[in-house]
Amino acid sequence: MLEPSPIFVGVDPTAGRHPFTFAALDQDRHLFALAAGDVEDVLAFLTGHPTAVVAVNAPPRLNHGLVRKKLELQNLPPGQLRGSDMRQAESDLREHGISVLPTPSRIETCPAWMQMGFDFYHRLEQAGFKPYPSEDAQQQWLETHPHAAFCALLGQLPLPKPTLEGRLQRQIALFEQGAGIKDPMEFFEEITRHKLLHGILPMELIYASEELDTLMAAYLAWCVINCPQDMILIGDKQEGQIALPVAGLKERYN
Repeated sequence: MLEPSPIFVGVDPTAGRHPFTFAALDQDRHLFALAAGDVEDVLAFLTGHPTAVVAVNAPPRLNHGLVRKKLELQNLPPGQLRGSDMRQAESDLREHGISVLPTPSRIETCPAWMQMGFDFYHRLEQAGFKPYPSEDAQQQWLETHPHAAFCALLGQLPLPKPTLEGRLQRQIALFEQGAGIKDPMEFFEEITRHKLLHGILPMELIYASEELDTLMAAYLAWCVINCPQDMILIGDKQEGQIALPVAGLKERYN
């Protein structure tokens, strides 16, 4: 009997009208699912695939105060401890010039999308998923961060995410990594003088920003299994590590 083919899934909680966006790549990096829905939709999709790696664009748990404890050991005045309510992973990324939101130490101060992420991880573990890396586990989860991942992949800070040029840049980066997605250069092939004058642009060829974040997570899920030597885990395992699709970070991203 043939073993089921693995799938590589990216999940992005947004707390919007459709609270989750999810995408799935097969072993050959072909995109075969891209959808939005609620947590039940995501879990229903995953239960149909007994071998899956899921990368989530959200932290799995609150910070444990590791950053604050390190600063307190330096005998800094109380004022300089302000802004230390974050995980080690987020502190490490900020040191490299990658701006990321901090994960608080108290649930009531977490934004809605982050709380949805906590619940999603809990649901994954109830469904039998194990944290990456778990030897011999057929279903694993891991954390990534789309902005940090695009910074790492591009070697610089990306263009603003909501803009057309920012979306094109991200889509090109993923396409050049072999992800089986729409070729963003076809966007330019479809543009004519007439279409520009009348504001008719082939926007269906370009993914929305939340879709690109999800596609990056799916690509990262593929990377950790197929080329683990080309990825890195940032942060402390106790608090949660962020996986990125490079072997090492540059000193500074500008």
